[in-house]
This record gives sequence, C-alpha cells and structure tokens, in this order.
Amino acid sequence: MKAVVLNAIGTPMAVEEIPTPEPRSGEVMIRVEACGVCHTDLHVVKAEVRFPTPCVLGHEVSGTVVAHGPGLSPTDADRLAIGQRVVGAFIMPCGTCYYCVRGQDGLCETFFTVNRLQGKLYDDDTRLFRTDGSPVWMYSMGGLAEYAVIPVTGVAPLPDDLPFDASAILGCAVFTAYGAVRRGANLRAGESVAVVATGGVGSNVIQLARAFGAYPVVAIDVRDDKLDAALSLGATHGINGASEDVAARIRELTDGRGVDVAFEALGRPETFVQAASIVRAGGRAVMVGIAPAGATAPVEITPLVRRGVSIVGSYGASTRADLSAVIALARNGAVDVSRSVTRRYRLDQAAEAYDALNRGEIVGRAIVTTS
Repeated sequence: MKAVVLNAIGTPMAVEEIPTPEPRSGEVMIRVEACGVCHTDLHVVKAEVRFPTPCVLGHEVSGTVVAHGPGLSPTDADRLAIGQRVVGAFIMPCGTCYYCVRGQDGLCETFFTVNRLQGKLYDDDTRLFRTDGSPVWMYSMGGLAEYAVIPVTGVAPLPDDLPFDASAILGCAVFTAYGAVRRGANLRAGESVAVVATGGVGSNVIQLARAFGAYPVVAIDVRDDKLDAALSLGATHGINGASEDVAARIRELTDGRGVDVAFEALGRPETFVQAASIVRAGGRAVMVGIAPAGATAPVEITPLVRRGVSIVGSYGASTRADLSAVIALARNGAVDVSRSVTRRYRLDQAAEAYDALNRGEIVGRAIVTTS
C-alpha cells in the first residue's frame, strides 16, 4: 500500500510503498477514505512532542472495513461488518486499564504509554513494517495511508447519508470539541461562551456551543478570514485579537462580567492566559490546545482564587460513549463537516498540507484523501 512516512525529524514526509498491514486480535482494518490534517501531527513533524521515527502520522479517519482480526465479539463483528463505512477516533482506548474501566477513555493509560509514546498497538507491536521487516511506528492508527488497522474500541459506524471524506474530521476535530463542550465545560443552555482560536477544533466548538444553546458565542482570532468563517458557522460575535482589546469587548458583550465559559483551542501560553482572564467570577476556562513540550503559562494566582475561576484541561471525549453521539450530532445537522473542511489534498500532497497548516493558511480543517 501507499503510506506517507516521516522518516526522521527535519526531513519531509514522503509517500512510500510498504506492506499492507493485517489486523490482529480485537482489531479491524479499513480502506482509508480520508484523513484529517491536525496540529497534533504537526507537533511531531516539528519535534515539539517526542515520537519515534520512521512513522506514519494521521489520527482522524473515515473508511470502509475490509478485514477483521481474530477474537471479535459477535456484536463487534456485526457492528463493524465487512463493507461498513466507519469513522476512527484518535483516542483508541484499551478498555481494560484503570481509567477505561471507569469510562474515562480519554485518560487511557495504555493508549498514552504504548501508542502515544512508542507508536505501537496494544500487544506492544506496530502493524506497519517495511519489506525488510523493520518497523514503522503508528501515531494512533497511522491514517495517512491507504489502509489502517484500528482497535474496535476506536471505531464507530458512519451512516450512508453523511459525506464520506469530510466525516474523517469527526474522529478528532469534532470529537475533541465535543469533549470540551460536553464533558470539560458541561455547557448549559443560555450560558455565554468565548472561543479563543477558531481553527479546526475551535470552529467545531463554535458549532457545538450553538447546538447546546449557548449565547452569545464569541469567536476570538487574529485573522479576519477565520473570524468570518466562525461567524458563518454560528458565532454571534467576532473579535480580532490583533486589533481589538479582547477583554474590553468581552466585558461589553457580557454586562461587564466575562463569559461563563472560555475555550482555548491553540495551545500557546498567551492564548491560555487570555482564556483564563475573560471568564466571569465562578466561570470555567477549558483548555483544549496542545502545546509544545515544556510550555507553561503565567496565570495570576490571586484573581484566579478570589474569583473562583476553574481551569479545566480537556484532551478529548470518551470514545466508546461519545463517538457515536458525535456522529449523531453531525447527522442531525448540529455540526456541518462539509463546511468545516475547506481544503482537500491527495495522499502525495500530504507534506504540502502540513506546510500550509504550519504557515497558518488553513481556515477550518483540511483533509487528505486516498482516492
């Protein structure tokens, strides 16, 4: 099969021919339709997080089940039948660790230790190899390829009436946004919201916040084109942080108090501080963006304590409980994945896609398609 391989940090990703993987116990193999282009992959490319090479990145996919590994339960074999359209989530819970048995899939110890640090699946081995038998490591399922192997815990059926390629972003961009809105913030109807950084995840936080009945929903970014896109997706107001006083504008929109919930979706110290500073007394700041390793943010302690502000980290949702809910929200129109996806690249253009992402050129989400 063709796969986009990052052979070493500092070298461009390139398409290679490697053996098609085979699913093992409790896994399925899919023919990949599309894979989302995410900043988390970019952190690996730029050596901002540690991950072994050579590797195949890509962690939000749509595709068709083409093979089962041994040991699937009758329920999973039926749910994920050969030929079934599916979405794969970037968090692939093991289902048996301390956190998984408590329903906290987003904190799965095995996922972080085995996959995110070592690029393996849960028998402590990768599924990707070169013809000489040398390993190629997997970031989640290694979705930048024609085929991918995924544990059944990380896959959900995709209805026929949702767009096949654009629905790839349900597995990370929308899934992460849902975790932030539903679980991180426990957002309630009528609450006010600000979204700091309106890229792939932030734009979907906006859509979900409106679906959950928030008002106002304020988009904050430094680019007018991204703000325009955010307004078209449901934001009620836009603030350009490069030319406006964000805190003053937020006070104007919220009777001087600040928003009930601020979401930060970029992972930079300055946006982290900004999100924490614009919530009302007793409000919540939900931090979603992944930062380079070692990054810190100087949040002033006394105002945080005196005003009873909560700072919540939100990495994702609970895959087994929430991925199907995310797909249902897309199906009923609460999230429009087709409008969120603004660029499409072929597999042999994957390096170009990440270069464009690094330059800040992509409004919303880009995807890489295999056909």
